Amino acid sequence: MRILFFENGTIWSRGLPDGLRDLGHTVRMSGPLTKRRIPAILASFRPNLIVNVGWGPDHTKNKQIWMRKYAKAARIPLVYWSTEDPHFTKAFTLPLIRRMRPDYVFTISAKTARKFRKLGIAAAHLDFGFHPSLHRRVKPSKKYACDIAVVANAYPSVLQKAPGHFRREAIRMLLRPLLQRGFRVDFYGRDWDKMKPYLGRRIPRQWIHGYLPYKDASKVYSSAKIVLGLQNYRDMVTQRTYEIAGSGAFLLTCDTPGVRKLLKPGYEVAVTSSPAQTVRAVRRYLKDAAGRERIRRQGRKAIAKHSYTHRARLLLSVLRRRGIIGNR
Repeated sequence: MRILFFENGTIWSRGLPDGLRDLGHTVRMSGPLTKRRIPAILASFRPNLIVNVGWGPDHTKNKQIWMRKYAKAARIPLVYWSTEDPHFTKAFTLPLIRRMRPDYVFTISAKTARKFRKLGIAAAHLDFGFHPSLHRRVKPSKKYACDIAVVANAYPSVLQKAPGHFRREAIRMLLRPLLQRGFRVDFYGRDWDKMKPYLGRRIPRQWIHGYLPYKDASKVYSSAKIVLGLQNYRDMVTQRTYEIAGSGAFLLTCDTPGVRKLLKPGYEVAVTSSPAQTVRAVRRYLKDAAGRERIRRQGRKAIAKHSYTHRARLLLSVLRRRGIIGNR
């Protein structure tokens, strides 16, 4: 089957597309979406399925309408995978669905999938995952070697607008106590220089490394002794949770139902439920190389069933059962 992703970014050109390729399908990224380019690529590639993901540079109102218009004219099923739920469901996802009118919607939030179905929107739960071609254990690098690392964007604007967001609690639990006690934490991602209001202190400039290319994240995960995993919700886990564990890193994250559903605390992942517990865990595991090794290996083994190959198989199975695509 030929599958076209309406995608012009970098992150979503990997992962799920790789999983679909693993299953033997021909997958292509559209590149920039314009009124001329969309019908041209549909005519030349002749896809059997079109997939659009998340919230990217081409998610303008006009382009969402164009996606629907040209997919419908070519009689090609259009599927949307929503990766910003539930926080942005009302502000972003629902308006997009109304404009784009996809034939089927997948969402990372099981609760949101149920909400969509109550609204008459055909939807199912499809969580994040990882792909071993991108997130895997690699040789540790001197460039990225450190005791403690965070790979994430800071999102200070989201934190400011959403005081009840669980990410605030994750920062309070994981980051503030370490910085307050003088532990060096190396930060990779955008806007960490703007986080003093949420961290209680300014991060030293030499600890902030800025934007990290997506393809290089596994180098940090494989080189740091401890990787801190911020969570956004209690009942879900972030994409980076899968990617950190998939890279065979030692992960310390929040003790939440979502994490416990995925990995066994103390066996496949280290968890914390308070600032004091975070400090104790870091002190313990910085000294316990054997313990870190055991947990990271077991975590990598446990996460294997959550690869994007498995996610791709689930996506196609749902679409076949619903009669949206044939048995190809």
